[in-house]
Amino acid sequence: MRAFVVTAPREFEVQQVQAPAAGPGHVVVDVERVGVCGTDVEFFTGEMQYLADGHARFPMRLGHEWAGTVASVGPGVAQTWVGRRVTGDTMLGCGSCRRCKQGSQHVCEDRFEVGIRGGFPGALAEQLAVPVTALHHLPDGLDAETGALVEPGGNALRAVWGADLSPGDRLLVLGAGTIGLLVALFARAQGAQVHLLGRSHRSLEFARGLGFAGIWTAQNLPDLPFDAVVDATNAASMPATAVDLVEPAGRVVLIGLSGSPSLLDTRTVALKDVTAVGILSGSPGLAGAIEQYASGAVDPRPLVAATVGLDEVGAALAGRLPDGVLGPGPKIHVDPRR
Repeated sequence: MRAFVVTAPREFEVQQVQAPAAGPGHVVVDVERVGVCGTDVEFFTGEMQYLADGHARFPMRLGHEWAGTVASVGPGVAQTWVGRRVTGDTMLGCGSCRRCKQGSQHVCEDRFEVGIRGGFPGALAEQLAVPVTALHHLPDGLDAETGALVEPGGNALRAVWGADLSPGDRLLVLGAGTIGLLVALFARAQGAQVHLLGRSHRSLEFARGLGFAGIWTAQNLPDLPFDAVVDATNAASMPATAVDLVEPAGRVVLIGLSGSPSLLDTRTVALKDVTAVGILSGSPGLAGAIEQYASGAVDPRPLVAATVGLDEVGAALAGRLPDGVLGPGPKIHVDPRR
């Protein structure tokens, strides 16, 4: 089968590789759609911390936001899975440690991460093998495009849960990329007053087109009381900004990761009685994201700017797709069958 493989920083090939077989407890999925994530870009450039830490190494097959149809199952897996449309969890815990047994496999010390950690092959290929325990069934009303947005949606929904919003609460989202916009959509669906802070005119105009009126830059952000602030940026300075902007006794949710350590004065956190919440992975939020997508409460599809084939993934990761291909949204999708 064909697969996109990063062989070294900024070096890649679309290779013919051996198709996966479904081992015990596993299934093979025909991949229909894959999202390109900021994490994928960091691996492509060689800047992802997992490379320095030894959790990942080249060559590697990226892709952890995916949707497809189960093609075959291994021993111990019910045949009824065959033909079902699915997406899946990125975080694959060992299943036996204390964290896994408590339902927190996404922070298992020995976890694999699909297309990210431990050499587990990702979904930028025609087929993907994953444990059946990682699968989430997609209702008939959800297409592959929406299914591949479940993983980032799970992350964003967890951030909204972390903000602990009540209807009418005022939320400020820092960052108008995919995660920031999904946070805004989920928060609006549960009745929050949503404001977004960004830098790019293009991204802010896109957010305005989604119906958000509170669209700001650092230069014109109004002096409003924000009950919660979500940092969905990769800027090292923004966690401190979030704490500065949130109301006393409010909540700050940290879902963005910067390339260098963030500096945050914990005295401000304590003196303002702020609750800070960190979010790693969409795992506990995947089912909730599917439910909200299926109900129509949130429609993430406008975020997809373009869908390309495997041969265009390198250009997408390098930010070289031509303007004529791209819509206004922040997300690039891949159809490996092209």
